[in-house]
Amino acid sequence: MSNHHRSLSIDAGQTGIRATLHDVDTADATVEFPGILTDTNLVPQLVDVVARVAGESGRAIHTVSAGISGFTYSLSDADGLRAATDALGIREVYLAHDSVTSYLGALGDSLGAVIAVGTGVVTLAVGERTVTRIDGWGNLIGDAGSAYWIGRAALDAVMRDYDGRGPRSPLTDVVRADFPDLETAYLELQSDPGRVSRIAAYSRYVTALAPTDAVAAAICGAAAAELVLSVATGLRRVGEGSGPSPVVCGLGGVLRAPEISVPFEQGLRALWPAIDIRTPLASALEGAALLPVLAAHSALLDRVAVSASNALGR
Repeated sequence: MSNHHRSLSIDAGQTGIRATLHDVDTADATVEFPGILTDTNLVPQLVDVVARVAGESGRAIHTVSAGISGFTYSLSDADGLRAATDALGIREVYLAHDSVTSYLGALGDSLGAVIAVGTGVVTLAVGERTVTRIDGWGNLIGDAGSAYWIGRAALDAVMRDYDGRGPRSPLTDVVRADFPDLETAYLELQSDPGRVSRIAAYSRYVTALAPTDAVAAAICGAAAAELVLSVATGLRRVGEGSGPSPVVCGLGGVLRAPEISVPFEQGLRALWPAIDIRTPLASALEGAALLPVLAAHSALLDRVAVSASNALGR
């Protein structure tokens, strides 16, 4: 990297976006933005991030690499982002689903599976020749075991309690604090553009209440079982589940709660007693910075959309 080359790495999640400007002449600077909206065009949202960082820094940026929640591999997105930021000096763009950047940050070149559990959840399993993604299909049809999934289960339990269809739970008091009239809660949530992160926020109350509330404990147990299923499925599909100690790394806010992480680890060890559960080497944001330098033999290369104004793109 020359003294005049600056790069921007982005971790675009649904709860928040983090971006780090890398410059050999100055210390790295990380800024944060509101989360990506996966139900609207991703490119304008990324353009806004790039433009704001460039404007605040007062410096040209040459390379952008991003891991994005909700991204479906598309060269047109990479080309579109580069074209829209050409005036800012962007010459190379590397885009991938955030499962790829989470994997790179967590395990680097190691084979195995990484599950990232935040507002959504996605598992990426990497074998010698194949890569498979498990879940990460969004809150409407997937994300089993995620913070949103847990929060949605909590709201379901509260309405069952309210109707008399389910057991009493202190979760009802938590939700009633936000919605004194529970019968209008669904209307307010449907009209809230930030409803995904708002619903996901209830997951922290579920884990906090799990030690004393059977309803919350059951939700946590079900979430952990979904996460185990995703990891096990991924490992087996790429051929990494046949040995005695496959490599697994879990990351994200949900797995910081022992009410989820303990049954998650127990479930994996029930399948592979000698499983190699590792702590992440780095973050997804740091993984995004590795997209431009992926090894030529990496099976992940096919998961990265590249656009370059010269012959450097792969």
